Amino acid sequence: MSLMGEMLARGKVRDIYEAGEDLILVASDRVSVFDVVLPTMITGKGQVLTGVSLFWFDKTSHLIDNHLITADFREFPEPFKKNEELAGRAMLVERAKVVPVECVARGYITGSGWKDYQRSGEVCGIRLPEGLVESEKLPEPIFTPTTKAEAGHDMPLTFEETRDLVGEGLAQKLKELTLSLYEFGAAYALERGIILADTKFEFGFAPDGELILIDEVMTPDSSRFWPAEGYEAGRSQPSFDKQFVRDWADSTGWDHEPPGPEVPDEIVARTVETYHEAYERITGEPFGAYLGKVGAA
Repeated sequence: MSLMGEMLARGKVRDIYEAGEDLILVASDRVSVFDVVLPTMITGKGQVLTGVSLFWFDKTSHLIDNHLITADFREFPEPFKKNEELAGRAMLVERAKVVPVECVARGYITGSGWKDYQRSGEVCGIRLPEGLVESEKLPEPIFTPTTKAEAGHDMPLTFEETRDLVGEGLAQKLKELTLSLYEFGAAYALERGIILADTKFEFGFAPDGELILIDEVMTPDSSRFWPAEGYEAGRSQPSFDKQFVRDWADSTGWDHEPPGPEVPDEIVARTVETYHEAYERITGEPFGAYLGKVGAA
C-alpha cells in the first residue's frame, strides 16, 4: 500500500507512518501465526481488527485513556486524507513511547500456557493448581507478559523479569491494568456468547507522560475467542480468531520458522467469515454497516 507518506515502521501485520507529531497506524491484511507472517493475505482482516479495536477503545475509556485521535481517513492530514484504501483500516493516533512488554491476560489454560503447564505446572513462573485440563477456566485470571520482539518469537517473562525490565511501579501498574481490561472485556463478551480465553495489550506513554492503551484491543489477532455455546473443558475449542489459521498451519507439519506456508483459498474464505462473525458478535452490528460508516467500498 503506497501512501506517499514516510513509513516509520513495518510490523508483522501493521504499518506505521509519520503524520506530523502524530502517527497513522494501518492494519494490513497480513496474518501472523507463531510470530511468522504468512505469505497469503486474509481479505478485509485489517478492517475487522480496526473496527473491533475502535469498539473496545470506546468501551474501555473509563479504565484507561488510549492513543486514538480519529479513524475517519477523511479527517487525516495530507497526504493521507485522500487515500480511500485507508477506509476502515487506519487510525490517526497520538505518538507514544512504547512500553517494551506484551501484556497478556489468561482466564483459561490453553495454547502455549497449556503446554507450559503440562511441562512444569507453571505459566510464566505462576504456579497453578494441579489437575487442570485443557481449556479449563482458571481460578482467577493471570498476568503472563512476554517480550516485545521486533522480529522472531516473543519470549515469556516472569513478573520478576518484567519488574527488572521496566521497574516495580510500572510492572505493578501493567499487571493491574491488564487484568482489569481483561475482566471487563471477558464479562462483556460473555454476554454476547463469546468466551475471551486470553488476550494481549500494549501500553505506552503519551507526550504528557500519561500511561495509555495503544495498538489493538481484544481483536481476533490479539485474543482467543471461543463460542460459549458448546464450551467444554478437557479439549481444544472452536474459535472466532486466528487460532483457526494456527491449527491449519500446525496440521501442515510446518516447523514454525520462516517462511510460512501458503494458505489455501478455502482456509482464507473460512477465516474471513470467522473474523466477520467475531466483529458482529462483539459489536452487535453487521460488518457491512461498519464499512459504510467509515466510507469503505
